[in-house]
Amino acid sequence: MSNKKELLLIIISLLCLFLTACSQGGSPEPTDEFDQEETTENSEETKENTEDNKSDKDKKEETEKDKPSSDQKNNDSSEKQDDSSDKQKNEDDGSANEKILPVGTLSHGDSGQKVSMMQKALNRLGYSLTVDGDLGWTTVWAIKDFQAQFPNLKIDGVYGKNTREYILKAVNGEIEAKPGTGLENNDTEDNNEKNSNIVSNPSSILALVNKNNQLPASYVPKNLTNPNVRFPFTEDLPKKQMRQVAANALENMFNAGDKAGVDLFAQSGYRSYDRQRAIFAANASEHGHEAANQFSAQAGESEHQTGLTMDVTSADINYRLNTNFANTDEGEWVKKHASEYGFIIRYPKGKTSITGYQYEPWHLRYVGEKAAKYIDSNNTTLEQYLSGQ
Repeated sequence: MSNKKELLLIIISLLCLFLTACSQGGSPEPTDEFDQEETTENSEETKENTEDNKSDKDKKEETEKDKPSSDQKNNDSSEKQDDSSDKQKNEDDGSANEKILPVGTLSHGDSGQKVSMMQKALNRLGYSLTVDGDLGWTTVWAIKDFQAQFPNLKIDGVYGKNTREYILKAVNGEIEAKPGTGLENNDTEDNNEKNSNIVSNPSSILALVNKNNQLPASYVPKNLTNPNVRFPFTEDLPKKQMRQVAANALENMFNAGDKAGVDLFAQSGYRSYDRQRAIFAANASEHGHEAANQFSAQAGESEHQTGLTMDVTSADINYRLNTNFANTDEGEWVKKHASEYGFIIRYPKGKTSITGYQYEPWHLRYVGEKAAKYIDSNNTTLEQYLSGQ
């Protein structure tokens, strides 16, 4: 019994000690736990708000970053204005370039301002044409060379609507044209007619020069000299010149004429290729190409370029060159005696279908005595003589 009382007292003592310890704060109070949870929740909420604020800030910064600045706006506006200005400039340039090209159809033999405009436009592409308003064979070649570079164009050497359109595109830089890559230009100097031959022996006294046999543009005869004969002018002009062999023969003929009592005058001898081109262009402008081609040779087709030809005249017709010369004393004497000195009337009456030119009793061509006498006695032409007819 006594032992049980002692054990009970020990338990009570321990219980008292335990209660005393608890009353001194050994365990957290419920209120403190609630405040801690609330603080934690508030902290988490604050963190969430902070993150939300940060997210909003980031979004704002990204938005501000994506949003163009005032300078950027100005730059963009300037670029748009520049693009618009460039576009307008290109349109203006295209419109201006269109005005440099003539409208209509131009072909070989045409002449005038429209031809000059076309030649200038082709030169802008790199061609080297003489801007003379004369659509000669060099210009025909340039047109064909251009046409040959584009499959949709017909290669005919004729400037028309489609060719004009492509030249305009090339001038505007929309397409590229390279001169000389379309066709091979065997002779860039107006000698490119499809069925024409280039005279291979231009220095021969029997060289055949006509509409189908053309002299090279670069040909200049050697030993040009002024024959000692009468001229109706005193200036020292190139047209006084002849090759030495022809000049000697002309002097002999004039001396014989003087003895016979006729007063011959030499009017026009050597002409360069360029000079002949200018003469034909003037005649074509006044009379039209087709008409001019009956009495005036185109460049390369003139015998005057050989240095073997001289046009002669008389004071009786005021030193002119026309068919009335045949009726003068001088004209009649020349017809009868010219062959004795190696000259022929190159374009005789009734032979236009053979020579290609109308009757010119004043136009004397040196071919040497043998050929001249044969041609004269047989009433034939140089073409027929050389072909054995």
